[in-house]
Amino acid sequence: MEEIKTAPEEELKEWKDRALRYAAELENLKKAFKREKEEYFKFALESVFKELLPTVDNLEMALTAFEKSANIEALKQGVELTLKVLVQTLEKFGLRQFEPTIGDPFHPHFHEALQAEPHEEMPEGSIIRIFQKGYQLHDRVIRPALVCVCQGGPKEKISTKETLAEEEQGAQE
Repeated sequence: MEEIKTAPEEELKEWKDRALRYAAELENLKKAFKREKEEYFKFALESVFKELLPTVDNLEMALTAFEKSANIEALKQGVELTLKVLVQTLEKFGLRQFEPTIGDPFHPHFHEALQAEPHEEMPEGSIIRIFQKGYQLHDRVIRPALVCVCQGGPKEKISTKETLAEEEQGAQE
């Protein structure tokens, strides 16, 4: 005699099937998202590279021109123009150059101190030399500016007996 399934057993089987189908569908979605993410990262910079290709072409032409031309001024102007176009292209994608000025206060978020030197006129902690520009991508610093920072501030001449004696001794030698 065949066992008759009751309604609750059939409903339970149906819910188990649904749960398995949803679990499989969720797993397929995870795999699809992972593939899309990998594909996105693989080609995320495609538009940036397309914009940079003319700059690469111009630099290659400049190298060829160096071999053939004696007009250094024209070559220099071509390289300057290529650099300007390159910087504009980078700015189009959110990259911005920044260069501190001499006398600006040192900010560790924007600057990296390569050296610290005394300076006769600058206050302590101010920038006295710039080695390299910094760069920001949107609001994030991706390369701080490399600088030399004033250490100790302006030297004050103090006339004490000791310093006068040292100066006299140095003059006699």
